[in-house]
Amino acid sequence: MPLPRTRGTALRQRLAELRGPEVPAKALDARALAALAANPGCKRRAILDGAGVNKTTLASALGSPSAFGQSQFALTRGNAFEAKVKADGGAELLRLVHERLDRGAEPPADAQVPDLTGIGPEGRTARTALALREATEKQGWTLLDHPMLALDVAGSPAFLEPDAVVVHPDGSWTVVEIKSFPMLDGSADPSKVGAAARQAAVYVLALEEVAARMEPAPKVRHRILLVCPKDFSNLPTASAVDIRKQRAVTARQLARLTRIQDIADALPEGTCFAPDLPVEQLTEAVESVPATYAPECLSACELAFHCRDRSREAGAVTSLGRSVRAELGGLTTVEDVLAAARGEAGDPDDPAVAALRRAAELRAEALGTVACR
Repeated sequence: MPLPRTRGTALRQRLAELRGPEVPAKALDARALAALAANPGCKRRAILDGAGVNKTTLASALGSPSAFGQSQFALTRGNAFEAKVKADGGAELLRLVHERLDRGAEPPADAQVPDLTGIGPEGRTARTALALREATEKQGWTLLDHPMLALDVAGSPAFLEPDAVVVHPDGSWTVVEIKSFPMLDGSADPSKVGAAARQAAVYVLALEEVAARMEPAPKVRHRILLVCPKDFSNLPTASAVDIRKQRAVTARQLARLTRIQDIADALPEGTCFAPDLPVEQLTEAVESVPATYAPECLSACELAFHCRDRSREAGAVTSLGRSVRAELGGLTTVEDVLAAARGEAGDPDDPAVAALRRAAELRAEALGTVACR
């Protein structure tokens, strides 16, 4: 007699059916989880990522291939810079951690760099947890180079690999993010810093799960170290970034992701995202899940081109940006906005409608003045 299915087992089976019976699951990484936190209202991304759908393959099958991702040149440059930062046992990296985050501790003269090799991601995760425990008990500086962490997402583990984790002499842990974009005069591109902070927040959540299994639980610092090239050189510099806000947002979004059963239950019977399906059937399946497109998706989601085309076809104001959408209140399409501005629709007492009509009057007045001249 077969064992009864639990809710978690039923969810995994349902997600496998959505992905396709012969399609392997694409593992979630920190970038994907961070992108979820950047657009928490998008049910389409939540269900596709939760089901392990390869969105790059899906976008190509839909006829909207993705240009999302780093170029080979950027990857090569990033790897070379990371190797430079971690040279000599991570001496420069540890110096930056000491200087930016822990000046009161003793200088990291004899830091340990444990071997984290293991069989498969599960073996590396176990080895990382052991190394963190040993380093915390030694009460010295320890650098974990590319540790492997596991984070429970929708009932299954997502294996994550931060650039580095540093254990301080007081036993606390710090996530280190190494990026190849420059810091000019001590500051970097805010959008890129924000993306790095969201990615680091995922690692912090995973570290907190490891710490929770230890007694006493070590402190996982909520100020991470962001290491970048200084100005236009290849010399490393660093900045401490407070990621408490990003951590809270990511934690909330992951909690929503674990409840994707609700999204799956609302889909039509037989919905499947297998890329070998006919284009019409695949398009219908994708469109059955609501999306929340914004221009920021172009740098974070493989389906952005497809969603942008559909958003433009529907005349949705979200295609103009989240800030515009927020200013327009209940006006959700460009047609509604233009009708409100012309006085053909909308509540005159609505502040958005009143502002649009006033703007239309000023525009007409300005154009009339120009015509007279």
